[in-house]
Amino acid sequence: MANYLAQFQTIKSTCDRIVIAVEDVSDLWLNVKESFERRVPVKKACLNNKARNPVFVDNLPAEFIQTTDSRLRSRFPQEQYLFWFREPYATVVLVTCEDLDEFKTILKPRLKLIVQNDEREWFIVFVSKAHPSNDQATKMAKKVYARLEADFNTKKRERCCKFDLHGSDKEFWDDFDSKMVDCIRNTLDRRVQFYEEEIRRLSEQRFTPIWNFCNFFILKESLAFMFEMSNLHEDSLREYDELELCYSESVNSPGKHREFGGLDTGDDQAALLNPGAKALTQIVQDDVFREFEFRQYIFACQAKLLFKLSRPIEVAARGYTFCCWLFKTLALHENALPFCFREVWVITACLGLIKSTSSHYDDGSVAVDSEKEFYCLQGDLYSLCRVKFMRLAYLIGYGVEIEKSPVNSASLSMLPWPKPATWPSIPPDSSAEIMEKEKMVLQVKSREKLFSIHRKPLPLEPSLLLREANRRRAFLSVGNLSELYDSSDGSGLDANSKLPPNRSASNLMTRTMSGPATSETSLPVDRPMRLSEIHVAAEHALKQTISDPDFMTSLSSLEEFEKRYMELTKGAADNYHRSWWKRHGVVLDGEIAALFFKHGNYDLAVKSYEKVCALYSAEGWEELLADVLPDLAECQKILNDEAGYLASCVKLLSLDSGSFSSKERQAFQSEVVRLAHSEMKHLVPLDVSSLITFAGNAGPPLELCDGDPGTLSVAVWSGFPDDITLESLSLRLSASSSADEGIKAIKSSDSHVLVPGRNIISFDIPPQKPGSYVLGALTGQIGKLSFRSHGFSQDGPVETDEFMSFEKPTRPVLKVRKPRALVDITPAVSSALLMNELQWIGLIVKPIDYSLKGGILHIDAGAELKIEESHLIEIEIYGSDMECANSANGSIEAGKVEKIPIENGKIKLPDWASDVTTLVWFPVRAIDDTIARGESPVSPQKQSVVDGMRMIALKLEFGIFHNQVFERTIAVHFTNPFHVSTRVVDKCNDGALLLQVILRSEVKATLHVKDVRLDLQSGFEHLGKGDGRPALSLFPLVIAPSSKAGILLMIRLSGTKDVDEAENADSMLNITYGISGDRTTGAHSPVPVKPGDSEELLLKIALRLKRPVLDPCLAVGFLPFSTDCLRDEILYQVEANPQNWMVAGRKCGHVSLSNEQGSRMEITVTCVPLVSGYVHPPQLGLPEVGEANISCNPAGPHLVCVLPPALSTSYCIPAA
Repeated sequence: MANYLAQFQTIKSTCDRIVIAVEDVSDLWLNVKESFERRVPVKKACLNNKARNPVFVDNLPAEFIQTTDSRLRSRFPQEQYLFWFREPYATVVLVTCEDLDEFKTILKPRLKLIVQNDEREWFIVFVSKAHPSNDQATKMAKKVYARLEADFNTKKRERCCKFDLHGSDKEFWDDFDSKMVDCIRNTLDRRVQFYEEEIRRLSEQRFTPIWNFCNFFILKESLAFMFEMSNLHEDSLREYDELELCYSESVNSPGKHREFGGLDTGDDQAALLNPGAKALTQIVQDDVFREFEFRQYIFACQAKLLFKLSRPIEVAARGYTFCCWLFKTLALHENALPFCFREVWVITACLGLIKSTSSHYDDGSVAVDSEKEFYCLQGDLYSLCRVKFMRLAYLIGYGVEIEKSPVNSASLSMLPWPKPATWPSIPPDSSAEIMEKEKMVLQVKSREKLFSIHRKPLPLEPSLLLREANRRRAFLSVGNLSELYDSSDGSGLDANSKLPPNRSASNLMTRTMSGPATSETSLPVDRPMRLSEIHVAAEHALKQTISDPDFMTSLSSLEEFEKRYMELTKGAADNYHRSWWKRHGVVLDGEIAALFFKHGNYDLAVKSYEKVCALYSAEGWEELLADVLPDLAECQKILNDEAGYLASCVKLLSLDSGSFSSKERQAFQSEVVRLAHSEMKHLVPLDVSSLITFAGNAGPPLELCDGDPGTLSVAVWSGFPDDITLESLSLRLSASSSADEGIKAIKSSDSHVLVPGRNIISFDIPPQKPGSYVLGALTGQIGKLSFRSHGFSQDGPVETDEFMSFEKPTRPVLKVRKPRALVDITPAVSSALLMNELQWIGLIVKPIDYSLKGGILHIDAGAELKIEESHLIEIEIYGSDMECANSANGSIEAGKVEKIPIENGKIKLPDWASDVTTLVWFPVRAIDDTIARGESPVSPQKQSVVDGMRMIALKLEFGIFHNQVFERTIAVHFTNPFHVSTRVVDKCNDGALLLQVILRSEVKATLHVKDVRLDLQSGFEHLGKGDGRPALSLFPLVIAPSSKAGILLMIRLSGTKDVDEAENADSMLNITYGISGDRTTGAHSPVPVKPGDSEELLLKIALRLKRPVLDPCLAVGFLPFSTDCLRDEILYQVEANPQNWMVAGRKCGHVSLSNEQGSRMEITVTCVPLVSGYVHPPQLGLPEVGEANISCNPAGPHLVCVLPPALSTSYCIPAA
């Protein structure tokens, strides 16, 4: 079967569509050919896949071929069996007939003969030639077609359809497509089953001696190709995957030696996307294919199917994996392959994959994740190609021009050298090339970095190329061994790899010999190759390996190498930037920047370097940042970008101190200071968050009350290697509850010199709004340059001062309490004081967790109130706070009273009174020029709560800057010591009146009544001595607080001319008294104004006495009658609500009036209330007396009195 391999490949290349045979029975093909061929490819077809599941395919490729065509008639039975996939999938039988007899005798037997083959799928197309205008021909055609259907259609399947040659309709073509697709599907199912059985049979023989992979391959790929022709690409891909697995088992099975391949011309160019790159007959060996070519063939077939499935991402993924795998596999056969064959092959494979997948990729039809994955794979392919390309460039002498960056070092130092059987020899007549290589090496000078930074160059080779190349030579001459290490011309070893002095040449010779030390090895042969010679030999060997002239052009000169190197690096970076692996792209931007920098494109170099530095800084890769940042600073300095250069210098200083020497760090600082004090064109704020950090001091935060200033200490860490002067320094605080900057910048008073490490800076905090504040930002000025820092250092011991975080700290450094009472001032006494006397007023000043040091108390007396500033005020510790004060401040004496002056109503509180509750006493006098009046039944007095009230406005200024103010207005009650009321107790027969004077104490103090004198108004006179005083034996009369005392005086009426004038006059009661009281309780003895002032006090009270008409009894209500309406009797009536009152006695009757002067008629009526509360009292009515008969002035001779209950005759009346 393997003999058919060439024919199989030929058939594959020529057969790419499904064949539909046309059996032209009635010579109709030329008439219908054009119409039929317009039906292909089939727009929609439902086929069964390998798992017998229906699959809808679009644009199924098909081709109509007549059965008489040579392509279908010139096949042997064996060929039909092997290449069954190219046989027709359906047979269309074209017939026509215009007569039933002809149909029965000629057409029908012939059709029976054609369709008797059960293996063919067929259907009949009856072509009607009848013109629509010929009714007879049309009817006959219908009859023939009906007979055709009856003979060849079955219940299970209809095999006939009618085509009208003069105008077919859409229904026919739908029917035609349906029958054609049914035939194709049935044929495909049958052939798939056949191939599966054959493949299964061969698979069972896989481990037998008769196994032949070529036979298996032809069957397996025939099935895959048949699926591919049917647009069942998923099934075809699966077959190729299974074929690849089976091949891996066959090629790895032990047995006879098989050739690997890769030795033909052009094999260095990867054929991953070209299945027809080589004929299968060229790569077959015995019963299997050569692995190198066949692996690529299988991958190319898979890639072709994946592209048809619109899956370029999977092609890229599989391609990258395949390249890495085959690169490792090629290493096993490297001795037999051309020099650097595997590097060249990987480069061409990656470039081919990149080009093909990019052209097939449509970024508008994929998801975001898939898009990112595709670009990541593209970047991987570019990166792999770039590394292999750099290795080839290093071998031919361009290594001195490759940037010795961390990414290049990591890639190349881990990549082993090529391992040919023998290293390429120097070609003849190459002395000029060798001199050119040596000249190139000598002309290359290591670039000195800015600030004279010296760093050990990173290696770009896994081991010394000089040693590796000479070791792989067949022999090594002892005599010329020293030439290996002669580096005076730059062609020997690197300076850092010179031969140690204690190593002898003989020892090294033993290491570099490629074989055992025999007599043959001591023969004088070619001397060891120098490095320049190795480069020339490698370049000539590569010219023999590389068959692509464009590829070789990229290695022909340094300029071409850098051009291709830039393309590969930029391609990898751009694709990584569009993928998830943006960091890879940024790292490669550094390599692009290095090349820009080398060629003087500083603008482009800065843009790339900035990306790299930003990534390294964000990731915390300080060692990598220390390698790149000086290059960025140098570019910025060349471009005169002062702001960028300054920022780079600050970043260099902020790196770990171990990244640079002390001298280098001092150079960085000197540049910063120089620029800060120079005339910069564009002054921009400098962010020094990574260099100057700050934190609040350990411990609780500073607590202030609302409106208070304070001093906040902040620890500032300087990352400068030397002292640096700050012309100004400001601190911003942020409210912890909001994201804004909070308050204005708080400036420190003086300039500061920051020493390396920790510094303590104090800031004066003005009054702030209530809330918690955290550190926000530190701003300041170095020379003319303003800087800003957001770097927050971790609070902790000194060994952790280097720690820095850019996250906003959560621990507050300042807490401003919400507005609250910081002090309270209340009156010490709430009871009344003496009016018109100098009294002490006490104020309780209580600080509430706040110092009153330096506080000033303003006292503003209101109207009718006077402060006696001639007296010293007294301050003492409040009694309830005595124990607390003694325990808190031992310097305060118990019971201490300090006297201080008061000036203009201001009192300065002593320092000892700042933290304890104190009692402030100051003398005041309430002034009332009116004379107090007594109360009597005829002249009642209305008492008011505001009588005697005086207002005092208090204002206390305290705090460090007297910024806290407490204001309060207090009311102080002043009163006379006595409330006086009078009433006539009884009338004697001689006309004398017994007048009772009741004295009620109005103060919380003991009153001593020493003398009482009543000066009567006209119309009244005293009895007895006539001096208006009671008996002297009664005095002194002591009246306890809130008690009453009564004094009886004997008076009588005296003649007067003008009664009205006598009744409008006042009697004057003069009371001489003394007072015994405590100022902490209320009224007390007046403060003496002058030494020797008498303690006796005088109170004058005006009394108004009413002169009775006839009856000296005190009348509560009276009704006088005029003289002309005097009667013998009068009718009275007591009216009371029976629900509220019970009346005992005569409620209604007549009273006889006597003509005798002074006579009295009494009627007693008792009224008892039946309910509690306020009820309307009973009323006395005189029904027969009209208002016209009532005369009040002059008084009539009769009086109707409603008498009160009998009076008590006791002398003193106790308090109610």
